[in-house]
Amino acid sequence: FCTPCLQECLKPKKPVCGVCRSTLSPGSRALDLEKQIETTETTCNGCNKKMFLSKMRSHAASCSKYQNYIMEGVKAVTKEPLHNTRSFPNRFTFPCPYCSEKNFDQEGLVEHCKALHSMDAKQVVCPICASMPWGDPNYRSANFMEHLQRRHRFSYDTFVVDVSVLQDYDADEDDMMAQVLMRSLRDK
Repeated sequence: FCTPCLQECLKPKKPVCGVCRSTLSPGSRALDLEKQIETTETTCNGCNKKMFLSKMRSHAASCSKYQNYIMEGVKAVTKEPLHNTRSFPNRFTFPCPYCSEKNFDQEGLVEHCKALHSMDAKQVVCPICASMPWGDPNYRSANFMEHLQRRHRFSYDTFVVDVSVLQDYDADEDDMMAQVLMRSLRDK
């Protein structure tokens, strides 16, 4: 989480988790998560060396084979088109929920709504969230403009490195979160 979003989660009298909305105890450390990071063993995708997740970040910074692995992934994404893309929903362009103008990328939709609909109080469905596996196409946001500013200042796919994860939109959300956690600890 970025600092402003995390601070928003901690503002209420009973702070809540930004993902699952369970109650948080500010200032208390996630000891179970720390223990999991210290005791979970993984393998470097470059040199195949085994180590604990807690050591992966520093290892990846100095492992030339890992850097080559990352660059190969970047080359594969930029050169080869995704296969069988018709089976995946379009997560790259969205219609405006107010005026139905089409083909906005995420940042374009945010800018369009800020420029033309900032005073519109109509409750609408977020087309970005509705396109995600966890999205509810019937959920109407009480304050769509605030929702855009808090949730869609960046693109979800910007943070996905591995093409297989990018293509697996039907994966279980808990599994995807576990993969993201593992990757963030390895890849920073």
